Amino acid sequence: MELQNIKALIEKYFDGTTSVQEEKQLKVYFSSDNVAPELEKYRNLFSYFSKEKQAKSTREIVIKPKTRFNFWIAASVVVAIGIGITFFQPKGQDDLGTFDDPEIALLETQKALRLVAENINKGKEQIGYLKEYENTKNTIFK
Repeated sequence: MELQNIKALIEKYFDGTTSVQEEKQLKVYFSSDNVAPELEKYRNLFSYFSKEKQAKSTREIVIKPKTRFNFWIAASVVVAIGIGITFFQPKGQDDLGTFDDPEIALLETQKALRLVAENINKGKEQIGYLKEYENTKNTIFK
């Protein structure tokens, strides 16, 4: 009777209609020593689940940050905004900041060039720090 019951449970198992309780009965039966010879071929299937349930992984999982992906998303957004601003400006604005008086135009140009020169000089100072860093790095890693 038990053998017939196990065969019926195996059929139900392969049809996908067994309950959790019936699958536990199959696992208990195939983990015992008195398995019928014609059902011996299913022993590995049901013993695999119980062995793998107890297995533990010793491999360390390293999660890498996704900084490059975020960088490309940000760069794409900046480019899209730039294209949008360039192509979708209202066409009625023809005033480009021109001056009727040449002397005022000269003064405004000088002011703008002075501002650019100041910012370039600030950039030059930062390059000096980079050169010092490079020299220090080269002496350490010779």
